[in-house]
Amino acid sequence: MCGRFTDLYTWDDIHAYYSLIGETPTNWGPSYNVCPTDDVGVILKRDGKRTFERMRWGLVPRWWSKSLKESAKLASFNARAETVRTKPFFRDAFKAGRCLMPVSGYYEWRWTNPDDKKEKPQPWYFTRRDGRVMTIAALCETWHDRAETQTIRSCSMVITEPNKFVAEVHDRMPVVLEKHQFNQWTNGTPDEAAQLMKPAGEDVLRKWPVSKHINSSRTPKDDSTLIEEVPA
Repeated sequence: MCGRFTDLYTWDDIHAYYSLIGETPTNWGPSYNVCPTDDVGVILKRDGKRTFERMRWGLVPRWWSKSLKESAKLASFNARAETVRTKPFFRDAFKAGRCLMPVSGYYEWRWTNPDDKKEKPQPWYFTRRDGRVMTIAALCETWHDRAETQTIRSCSMVITEPNKFVAEVHDRMPVVLEKHQFNQWTNGTPDEAAQLMKPAGEDVLRKWPVSKHINSSRTPKDDSTLIEEVPA
């Protein structure tokens, strides 16, 4: 699964790349350690144009009857491509809430010996080889928390089996979309969108080992050294 990423892009970066015509600039600081339940940026299609919104990373379906804290235990920040159309937690969002999640890069961990409970896995950082913003296929939902009388907008990224390049580190990867696929994902039929849930091409990403400081979700988000290459 993909449980950590970086958000280093600026408003100018995404305004031009996603054609956010008429959108009001939104300010947020860069983060080298975005974690589940953090607010993240999402691109939605509304009234024929793309809009930008910040929402909770960790999807809560509209029918959820328990607390927000209880939903966090289900690790709904990732939706598996193989079951996203049938799993109750995600199927409604797949039908009507497909969106785009821009990220600058993401982390995955490689275990040398998965059976060793004391081992600290080696984190690797993945980003686009061409330097562009990485666009991940995502889902979003609106949930009303009756206990707190508030409305929560939330999202999840879709993950799939890895290509050979990613498989050297991990057995899953996000569904990475190219620019010409954006409308097919957000506006296409469920069958058309499902065609995109596959590994990225072998030449799309690059990767390098990074500091194990990223192993902790409490590591400061403004620590730029988290993405610096270290000896594996």
